[in-house]
Amino acid sequence: MRNHTTVKEFVFVAFPPIYSLEIFLFILFLMVYIVIILGNFIIIFLTFYDRRLHLPMYFFLANISFLELNISTVVIPKVLSILLSDKRSISFAGCFVQCYMFFALGTTDFILLAEMSYDRYVAICKPFKYVVIMNWKTCFSLSTASWVGGFLIVIVPAVIKSSLPYCKENTINHFFCDSSPLRKLACADPALLHIFDSFMFTVVILGSLLITVWSYFIITITICRMPSVTGRHKTFSTCISHLFLVALGYGGTMVIYIIPKGTHYLEINKRVSVITIFITPLLSPFIFSLRNKNMQISMINVFGKIKQKLTE
Repeated sequence: MRNHTTVKEFVFVAFPPIYSLEIFLFILFLMVYIVIILGNFIIIFLTFYDRRLHLPMYFFLANISFLELNISTVVIPKVLSILLSDKRSISFAGCFVQCYMFFALGTTDFILLAEMSYDRYVAICKPFKYVVIMNWKTCFSLSTASWVGGFLIVIVPAVIKSSLPYCKENTINHFFCDSSPLRKLACADPALLHIFDSFMFTVVILGSLLITVWSYFIITITICRMPSVTGRHKTFSTCISHLFLVALGYGGTMVIYIIPKGTHYLEINKRVSVITIFITPLLSPFIFSLRNKNMQISMINVFGKIKQKLTE
């Protein structure tokens, strides 16, 4: 076994080379990507444009939307280029940059979800202290910590992955440079990488999930104790969008880490990745706008002003 890397590029083999299928997938993925860009950009724009949305909850939602944009952009444009051209490869450096960015953004996403759950906990369970606890300095500090922490936590696993010798085949049975198929291509035993991946899973994913579950457990108890049925319904409705993101985000990741690493593992991994990269960023803007009255009012006002200027 060689002790150095001989692979210069990786080739994706996730899609069968059928011309009609490739054209269909290209059109489908392109339309999804356009909707993702427009939908999440509208959420970000409305949050910073409308003063009524200058609240911690919408600040964190804007962060999530910006994350969804970036996660999709890290993967989808490359997928589109693969479907549209005969070249299905990615350079060695480009592959590991894509892998690092995807997991750094994903880690940031989990930390932000935990921070959003804490924000909802303070707002519902300690409403009289909310302005003091969740001031703008705290919000910016939490947001900065999530972004910096997300990009720092995955540095060591990324360096280990890129340092492993890759001297066997260079075909990746996936549509992007995911960690699992890359480990299978390594010529050395990636035991150290497994240790760091397990550490990340325990600390980041399970840790943030524990904070989220505990926050919503206390929130549920508080809501059930409210004397007004209308108040209970209104309070719980503000948490629906966050719970939707939590279910999709943690659900897919838990499936990847919990299912046995058998012969069908990579196929399941690909299907779950479709949810993370395509479905979640596509649906989240609609969940935010359709279920949130303040966002609906802001959207109506903005589009009303645009229509008025166009008709003048």
